[in-house]
Amino acid sequence: MKKTILYIAGILPLLWGIAHLIPTAGVIEDFGDISDDNRLIITMEWIIEGAALIFLGVLTIVITWTDMESILAKRIYRLVIAMLFSLAVISLFTGFRVDFLPFKVCPVLFSLSAILIIIGIKSKRV
Repeated sequence: MKKTILYIAGILPLLWGIAHLIPTAGVIEDFGDISDDNRLIITMEWIIEGAALIFLGVLTIVITWTDMESILAKRIYRLVIAMLFSLAVISLFTGFRVDFLPFKVCPVLFSLSAILIIIGIKSKRV
């Protein structure tokens, strides 16, 4: 059960990151007539968030699959938790205020994934 919880905690940001990357071109186009510099900056930031989420998800899955009980694994889990909660706070104060449902899902999904990792690493059953 412990591994299942940790795998779910990794799959959530992994899938959300992939879903984040798919509409990138359309999202940028929705900004309308903006400068090339602004278009590149928004593209970069959109891709970076997707890549970061994929990385956090893959990292959680790989560490769970390889050696989830080591001291290093526990430190990695804590770092992933910190990053997910950081992204949740940033999303809460920025994207959550936008009238677009997927942005409102971000802080909930990031927090849920972090909480699942906490539950997974605190669980005594393997």
